[in-house]
Amino acid sequence: MASLPWSKQLAENLAERKAVGRYRQQRTRLGAQGVEVVVDGKPLLSFCSNDYLGLANHPDLKKAFIDAAEQEGVGAGAAHLLTGHSHYHQQLEEELADFMGHEKALLFSSGYQANLGVIDGLMVRGDAIIQDKLNHASLLDGARLSEADLLRYPHADISRLHKRLHTASAAKHKLIVTDGVFSMDGDVAPLAEIIAEAKQHKAAVFVDDAHGLGVLGEQGRGSVSHCNIKQDERPIIMGTFGKAFGTAGAFVAADEEVIDTLIQQAHTYVYTTAQPAAIAAATLASLKLVQDENWRREKLQALIAQFRAGAKGLGLNLMDSSTPIQPVLVRDDKKAIAIGKSLEEKGILVGVIRPPTVPEGSARLRITLSANHSEQQVQQLLDALEVICTD
Repeated sequence: MASLPWSKQLAENLAERKAVGRYRQQRTRLGAQGVEVVVDGKPLLSFCSNDYLGLANHPDLKKAFIDAAEQEGVGAGAAHLLTGHSHYHQQLEEELADFMGHEKALLFSSGYQANLGVIDGLMVRGDAIIQDKLNHASLLDGARLSEADLLRYPHADISRLHKRLHTASAAKHKLIVTDGVFSMDGDVAPLAEIIAEAKQHKAAVFVDDAHGLGVLGEQGRGSVSHCNIKQDERPIIMGTFGKAFGTAGAFVAADEEVIDTLIQQAHTYVYTTAQPAAIAAATLASLKLVQDENWRREKLQALIAQFRAGAKGLGLNLMDSSTPIQPVLVRDDKKAIAIGKSLEEKGILVGVIRPPTVPEGSARLRITLSANHSEQQVQQLLDALEVICTD
């Protein structure tokens, strides 16, 4: 018996996705995350993880995790507001607040939950949320959940942001929401200009810095540091640990009133079990490495420069990015899939991104670099792209 009365329609929709090259499938990795992985039983050189600093399998993180699990057990066993908030969680929140230059920080179990919690926890019907059109799906979902008016402006278009703020002039509260580094394009938001608009229109700013934290700015403090935003103008910031930090979960850093309000009103914080204390312990170890080992960011920038120079030399349609996210624009969905398959046949794995994740006509190879890659491995990728893309 079908699980849904409309299962036949679902099957037709899935078949249509397959026909146009937009069908997604899980793949199984064996062993630790890294630049050399085994996926579906096949050894591959990977350029499609978010482990930007190469910390996901670092021995310091593993030791901290194991030691904390021995002390605290595995499951947190309760929400943060009951008995799930361990001394590791508390220490991590305090150190993150200091690291980010904010009064307080609050842990969430994922970046998606953090974004939903912040927007729905702070904004209500009668307020206005103004978002970049290329923002992450979780930011858009948070706006819909809040029931505030949602206005969107073309990507990084400050003049259109200005007009949207004028349109929202009657709103009780206004919140500008943007990615710090855009996950599919790899470019950095014009935060100084956004914050200037916010000041002019008495709006607040919320930055999702999932892909900037650890990679950009002084000691890896992210996009806000990279853009030289003054201490007294810093926006609310969300950062994740599952990318450059190599662990899991997320946090929000802001002033005391914002964080205390989220503790009262953010459903994705209040009504969920805390992450294991061992993850917080591992993230504390990661935070130290992120701050102390600047060589990881220096090496990453050298690899980015190497790849961009090589890709331009091949005449590839490289998007404008100075971050580890290096998209090569292909446009045609099926052609992008074919290039991805050809690379895999040569032992190289890259992300193949198609609509609806990106706009129509902008299918791409999403190549991501890690500090654990070598110059030889980047050259191996470039050599393969030369053979496949210039035939």
